[in-house]
Amino acid sequence: MSSLLSRPIEFLKGVGPTRAKFLIQDFNIRTVEDLLYTFPFRYVDKTNYTTIKDIGRDGEKVLLKAKITSVKEVKGKRQQRLSAVAKDDTGYIELLWFKGVSWVRKMIVPDKEYIIYGRLSIYKGKKTLAHPELEMIKSGASKMKTSLEAVYSSTEALTKLGVDNKHRRRLIVNIFDELKPSDLEETLPPYLIEKIKLQSRYDALIKIHQPKTKEEADASIARLKFEEIFFFQLAMLFSKQRRKLKYKGPVFSQIGDAFNSFYKNNLPFELTGAQKRVVKEIRTDVGSGYQMNRLLQGDVGSGKTMVALLTMLIAIDNGFQATMLAPTQILAQQHYQSLQEYLEGTGVKVGFLSGAIKGKERKLVLEYLKNGDLDIIVGTHALLEDYVVFKKLGIAIIDEQHRFGVMQRAKLWSKNPDFLPHILVMTATPIPRTLAMTVYGDLDVSVIDELPPGRKPVKTVHMFESKRYEVVDFMRTEIEKGRQIYIVYPLIEESETLDLQNLQTGYEQIRDIFRPPEFQISVVHGRLKPAEKDLEMQRFVEKKTQIMVATTVIEVGVNVPNASVMIIENTERFGLSQLHQLRGRVGRGADQSFCILMSGNKLSSEGKERIHTMVSTTDGFKIAEADLRLRGPGDLIGTQQSGVMRFQLLNLVEDRTVTSTARSVAKLVLDSDPNLEHPANEILRNSLKVYFKKNKDWGRIS
Repeated sequence: MSSLLSRPIEFLKGVGPTRAKFLIQDFNIRTVEDLLYTFPFRYVDKTNYTTIKDIGRDGEKVLLKAKITSVKEVKGKRQQRLSAVAKDDTGYIELLWFKGVSWVRKMIVPDKEYIIYGRLSIYKGKKTLAHPELEMIKSGASKMKTSLEAVYSSTEALTKLGVDNKHRRRLIVNIFDELKPSDLEETLPPYLIEKIKLQSRYDALIKIHQPKTKEEADASIARLKFEEIFFFQLAMLFSKQRRKLKYKGPVFSQIGDAFNSFYKNNLPFELTGAQKRVVKEIRTDVGSGYQMNRLLQGDVGSGKTMVALLTMLIAIDNGFQATMLAPTQILAQQHYQSLQEYLEGTGVKVGFLSGAIKGKERKLVLEYLKNGDLDIIVGTHALLEDYVVFKKLGIAIIDEQHRFGVMQRAKLWSKNPDFLPHILVMTATPIPRTLAMTVYGDLDVSVIDELPPGRKPVKTVHMFESKRYEVVDFMRTEIEKGRQIYIVYPLIEESETLDLQNLQTGYEQIRDIFRPPEFQISVVHGRLKPAEKDLEMQRFVEKKTQIMVATTVIEVGVNVPNASVMIIENTERFGLSQLHQLRGRVGRGADQSFCILMSGNKLSSEGKERIHTMVSTTDGFKIAEADLRLRGPGDLIGTQQSGVMRFQLLNLVEDRTVTSTARSVAKLVLDSDPNLEHPANEILRNSLKVYFKKNKDWGRIS
C-alpha cells in the first residue's frame, strides 16, 4: 500500500486531530484509504434545479437555488424549532428544523443564496421542507459546475466541526491531487476487467466520488460492487477447496446391517424423491475421504430428521459414532425420543446429554460414550464440553445451525484425534439461493424441496381484533375436538417489559374465558428459568394443558402433533420467516391445522404484504424470497452469521445478477487454476492474501 493510503487520517490536509477523532469514532475512518473507501450514499444533480412554484407533490425530493430571507426560533409546547423562509424568483417556502436548532441557526446567514435539498411536506396546503441540506453559494459563483455532487453520511458532531459534504468532497480532491494511479494497485487481472467490461480500480474510485454524469457514477459503482462480492466468493471457494484437500474425513465406504435393516423393517414411510436425492449426495461426500461440510435446508415437516438418522446409520455401519446437537433441551429431548422410537428393535444404542443430566446418570452416559457402548448421542451445547469424550466420532449433525456460533461448532473438530468428523448442519429456515450461496458459500448445500405425501397444508387466515369473539368460538370448538392451541405474542428485546405485560394481559383474558379446572393453560416466555420453561412445555406435550400462551421461544422445535391451531397476536410485529417458523409448529398430525394471524386495524403497507404472503402460500422458499425483499439479509440469517454480510455497496436483494456473476467467475477461475499459480492470476493471488489478512478465515469451519 502506498504511504499516502496508509497515512493516518489526522495527517490528511483539512483533517487534524479533532476531526480525526470523530471520523474514527463515528465511521471507523482511520486512514486515507478508509476515507477513500467510504462512499457517497447518493448524488445531487446540480444541473437540475426546481423553482418553488413548480414543486407540489407531497414527499418529492426537491433541489432549489434560493435566498434565505429570514430565520427565527419558535418555541413550541414540547420543543423549540427553527423556521427559515427561502425565496426565489417564483415564490417562498418555509424551512424547518426540530433538532440541532442552535448550530443550524449559527450556520445560516440571512440574505445569502443557498443550494437547498430536502423532501417536500404539504400539510393543510402549506409547503415546507423539514431538515433540508444547505450549501451556501459563494459570492460571484452564480454558475455552478455541471456535475453530480456526492452526498456522504455525517453526524451532528462532524457537521459542527465543518466536516460537511462540501468539506468531504474537498478532502477527496486533496487525496486525488496527491494520489497517482501507480499508488493504487489493481486488484483484478486485465483479462477479467476486459471480459466483464469493468472500469479500472483507479477510475472507479475517482468517479464514484466525482462523477460528471449518472452513467459514470453507475459504472464506477458496478465495478466496486463486483469487487466486493467477487473477493468474498473467491475467498470462500478457495477456503472450501483448501479445506477439502487439507482436512481428511473418515471414509464411510459401506452400507451395512444398521442402515439396511432399518430401511427394510423400521422406515415408517416411503422417502420422498428429494430425501432420496439428499441421502445420495451425503453418501458421496462421506465416502470421498474428505471431511463433509454440508448444509441441509428443508421446510418444517420435510423430513430432515429422517435424512439425519439415515446418515448416522451409515456412520454406525462403518464403525463410527454419531452425535446430534440441538439448541434447546426440549428440542434435543424430542429428537432423542424420535430416534428411540424409530430405532426400536434395531440394536442401535442412543443416549442423551444436556446440562440437566446430573450425577450418576451423567457419569454413566459419559462412560458409555467413551468406551463405545453408545452409537448415537443426542444433546444440547453440553456435548461440546471438553469432558465429553467419544471413542470414535464419525459425524456431527447440528439442528437449527444458526443457533450455534462458529467457535462452538469448531469444538466438534477436537472430538476425534484421528479424523475430522463429518459435519451436517440443518435448518428449517428456507434461504433464497442467492443468499445461501453468499452466506454459506463455503458449504455444500442440499435442499429438501418436497413435503411427504398426505400432509395437509395449514390453513392460514387473517383476522382483525374486531373479530376476536369468532376466534374464541373457534378455539372452543377445536378444544372440544380434543385439539390443543398455541397463542404466541411477540417478544422484542428493546421492549421486553411491555411485551411481557402484553403476554400477561393476554393470558389473563384467556384464563377468564377458558377457566380451570375444565381448561388448563401453559405459559412460556424467556424470563422463565430453563427448568420452569421445560416443565410448562412438557405439560403441553403430555396434553395436560389445552392452550399454550407463549412468546417466540416456541418458534423452534416443539413437536406436538395434537396441536392444530396457531394464533399469532400482533402479527405485524413479526418478520415473514419467523411467522413461517411459528406456523410450522402446527400441521404435524393427521388433522387439518389452522394458523390465525391477529392484527389491529391499522397496518403499514409492509405489514399488509407480509400478511398477504402468509395467507397466500405455505411455500417456505417463496416466503423467504419475500422476506429477503422486505427486510434484507441480516434478519433472515440470524445474528450468528451477520458478520459476513457487511457489504458497503452490494445489496443482496437487488444485486442478485452481480452476485451470481461473481460466483460463476470465481468458480471458473479456481476450476482452471486452483492455487492461482498462473502468471495472469498473480494479481488475484496477491489481492486474496490482503483479503484474508483483513478478514478472519471463518471459511475453515462450517
